[in-house]
Amino acid sequence: MSTDSIIASSTRQEWPRVSINGVPLDPQAIAQEMQYHPADTREEAIFLAAQALVIRELLEQRAAYLGVEVFNRADETDEEALIRGLLELEVQVPAVDEQALEQFYQSNQERFSSAPLVAARHILLAVAPDDVAGRSRTREQALTLLNQLRDKPGRFAEFATQYSDCPSKEQGGALGQISSGQTVAEFERQLLRLDEGLAGQPLESRYGFHIVLVDQRIDGRQLPFELVRDSIQAELAERVWQKAVVQYIETLIGEAGIEGIVMRGAASPLLQ
Repeated sequence: MSTDSIIASSTRQEWPRVSINGVPLDPQAIAQEMQYHPADTREEAIFLAAQALVIRELLEQRAAYLGVEVFNRADETDEEALIRGLLELEVQVPAVDEQALEQFYQSNQERFSSAPLVAARHILLAVAPDDVAGRSRTREQALTLLNQLRDKPGRFAEFATQYSDCPSKEQGGALGQISSGQTVAEFERQLLRLDEGLAGQPLESRYGFHIVLVDQRIDGRQLPFELVRDSIQAELAERVWQKAVVQYIETLIGEAGIEGIVMRGAASPLLQ
């Protein structure tokens, strides 16, 4: 339903009567806001829209009370600039100390490793992603070929030339050296975990089933803390900021006179 249709229907449907410190919400504003809050039911969408508007109104009231003045940044609306200025003025964000950065690094070392490099060959048995029966048959065909190759791995290039639906069959199925981001995600996730040699099962992707032989694998290396420190600091600082903003909004909600709605939580309406 379009926003215009929602607004047009507002005269025929009951809208919640919500006020914030004596300032009522306009039903048409709720109707317009609903497009940003998809939900399973109309009632839930109305609630989410109203909650977002309540928080926005609280922030604008607080900014007006404090006389916040800001200059708009590029591509920033007056409302966005005002809320940003208010949060910069009132939300105190503690700095992330060095110990927290190092602890995060040690607890998430798998995230801070360079991707492995794999030299591989494959035989693609192509099948459409929505052909359920065809995918079942094709997987059985892939298993049959795989079993034959277990006994005769030296015939991989021959099998690729004969059976593969990928242009790489002209090079015996060779894909070259592959690292992160060089092929489709579902194939890459499986491929980069493989050890050298013939994969034990066909790998499934949107294109079909792949019989894979890894000729060489070079594992990724652990990136030093100094190299990733700044990115960790930025991530943790963002988390701390979001938590501080939520707590600030919850304080405003607790101190305000809000009628017509029971607020469910402060996080999602502002931070989305």
